[in-house]
Amino acid sequence: MRVDSGIEPNSIIGGAFDSLLAKLIVTGGSRSEALARARRALDEFTIDGMATALPFHRAVVRDPAFTAEPFTVFTRWIETEFDNDIPPYGGVADLADEAEPRETIVVEVGGKRLEVSLPAGFGAGSGGAARKAAPKRSAGKKSGSAASGDSLTAPMQGTIVKVAVAEGDVVAAGQMIVVLEAMKMEQPLNAHKAGTITSLNAEVGAVVTSGSTICDIKD
Repeated sequence: MRVDSGIEPNSIIGGAFDSLLAKLIVTGGSRSEALARARRALDEFTIDGMATALPFHRAVVRDPAFTAEPFTVFTRWIETEFDNDIPPYGGVADLADEAEPRETIVVEVGGKRLEVSLPAGFGAGSGGAARKAAPKRSAGKKSGSAASGDSLTAPMQGTIVKVAVAEGDVVAAGQMIVVLEAMKMEQPLNAHKAGTITSLNAEVGAVVTSGSTICDIKD
C-alpha cells in the first residue's frame, strides 16, 4: 500500500484538474485480498477539517455490487442503484462536540437543492423563528442545464468545448446549445424551451462559472 500526493500548502488546483488530494494505492495477490487491504486502509485513513470522498469509498469496497465476482457496477450505478446512507459531513463541530444538537436544512445552490447540517438554531430567520426547510426534490429526474425564465445558465464551472448555435438562431426545446467540459467529462447544455437565441455569451475555450448565463432564449 502507498499514498501518492502532488499538492503542497497553498497549492491552487485549476479547473482543468480533478480536486484530488491524494491517491491511495492498494495491491494484493487476488482481487479479494486487495479489497480486504483496501477496507482496512480506508478505515485507517484520516483527513480532518474538510469533507472528502473517504466515507463513499469505504461504503463501495463493502458493497456486494462491487465486491462480487464478477462485480455488477455499471456507468450509472451510483445514480440508480447505490444505496446512499452515508451521513452528511458535519464539519469540525463533529470533532469538537459530538453531543451538540444539530438541524438539517435544505438550501438551493446553482439550481440544485442540497442538505446542510448546522448547529441547532443557526439557520433561524429574523426574530429567532426557525426557518422552514424546503421540501426535498425528487431524485428521479436527472439534473441538466439550469434555466430561469429566458436565461440558460451553466450548472457548473467548466470549459466550453463546442458551440452549436449562433446569435439569432431559432431553436427547439431540447436542442443542444453548447457543450461544457468539467473534470474530464463533457456535458451538453440543451435549450429549456423553444425560441430565438439572443445575448449569446459563449465561445470555444472560454471558462464559465457556475450560474453564469450562456444565452437567452426569447419567445
